[in-house]
Amino acid sequence: MATSRILVADDDQAVLESVTWLLQENGYDVVPAQGGAACLEQLDHRPPDLLLLDILMPDADGFQLLERIKAEDRWRDLPVLMLSAQPPEDASVRSLGLGAADFIRKPYRPKELLARVQAQLRMGALLRSAHLALLRTEEALIRAQQDADSRRKLVDILHEVTGDLSVPELFQILVRRAARALGVSHCSVVLARPGDTQAVVVAAFENPGIQHLTVELERYPEIKAALESGQPVLVEDLDTHPLYNGVRECWGSEGLEIPIRSVIALPFSIDRGEYGVFLVRRTSDQERFEAADLEFAQAVVTAAVAVIQRAQMVENTMADNARLEQLAQTDPLTQLLNRRALTERITAEMERALRYDSTMALLMVDLDHFKKVNDTYGHLVGDDVLRDVAQLLATTIRASDIVARYGGEEFLVLLPETDEVGAESFAERIRVAVEQHAFARDTIFGPLGLTASVGVAVFPAARIESVEDLFARADAALYRAKADGRNRVRL
Repeated sequence: MATSRILVADDDQAVLESVTWLLQENGYDVVPAQGGAACLEQLDHRPPDLLLLDILMPDADGFQLLERIKAEDRWRDLPVLMLSAQPPEDASVRSLGLGAADFIRKPYRPKELLARVQAQLRMGALLRSAHLALLRTEEALIRAQQDADSRRKLVDILHEVTGDLSVPELFQILVRRAARALGVSHCSVVLARPGDTQAVVVAAFENPGIQHLTVELERYPEIKAALESGQPVLVEDLDTHPLYNGVRECWGSEGLEIPIRSVIALPFSIDRGEYGVFLVRRTSDQERFEAADLEFAQAVVTAAVAVIQRAQMVENTMADNARLEQLAQTDPLTQLLNRRALTERITAEMERALRYDSTMALLMVDLDHFKKVNDTYGHLVGDDVLRDVAQLLATTIRASDIVARYGGEEFLVLLPETDEVGAESFAERIRVAVEQHAFARDTIFGPLGLTASVGVAVFPAARIESVEDLFARADAALYRAKADGRNRVRL
């Protein structure tokens, strides 16, 4: 990513300079553009790998500029990350609807901005690779259309497998369409590595219900030979081919009658070291496979593998984005939501309470004298205690409640549809649970006993108009609980 080129368009000189400096310090090639006109000029000159675009600029509306960029073929796939001081509820929805890749609210957090920039650059690189794979597939299709009827059958197959399908779904479609195109009753995809003694059948045309069926490769010499040689195997007649000398003896001793007459085994490999064999068979009442059948089957598998690799890249990209979003919202020590993620939930719950004339409560839970735990037993034991508290709170709350780590030894609990009486009662239950719990054990000192103070704030209430006001009210209640002797609940 060190050579990635990023265009930053913003009318605010201070923001433009700070973002430019931050990205350059992290190894990116940054092009600043002050305003919409300068942004378009830079895009015409040389499209970047990523565009950071402000929404409100004197000489351009960021939404209109985004719409124009996405309307042009040359910029359509350019990832755009919108920056704005507008409330994210409306601005982010509109930005994403117009084709933006992501949205960040000003003032931005440097680490979050860098993480999102990295994610979008990675996504862009994967999409470019996917586009190249698709272009190669399309070129294969164009060449196939110039051939005879068998090539047109290949086009039909690829049209079906180039959709947004999972890899198992692609395998199922591949065996079904390839079997029909080749006029065979037996077609399957078998996964194994060279040197394996067993393989797994992941898709079979003759039996669609087969999933992850394990087979012994000693019984399938054509699969074994294709894996070990890395080359296609064409067996025109099982009754005479030397590859089956030992297997035919086994069939005879077991009294088995094998209805298969002819076989094609095509090895393939996919990313991450996954190997397999595309196996096509014809029965005794069908014609033998010839070199032309092998050539067509190879074309099918080559193109299909490119599509499967694309599907894997899309799945990996989606998984990476999901993990990044999870990391951005999760406290790494306790695996609870962090304050940022909870703030978004509280905002939505406050709006809901006002809309439906309901109530909600926020509990701020603080462990009493926690510093002594770290000073006496060490930070490792302190971390164990915090994890224990997180688990205790997670098992104590209701399904509709949300618990998060506020920071240090403080935790937050959001209670929807809860009034003062219910919130105070629930807070008391948490206080008692902490007091009675035997926390992390140390080999020398034994179990630890701790208490907690809880501050309670309820919404709607006078002088609470924002999430910050609600935090302040709960924090003030917690301060009173501490001042009154700790190990108690205060509203």
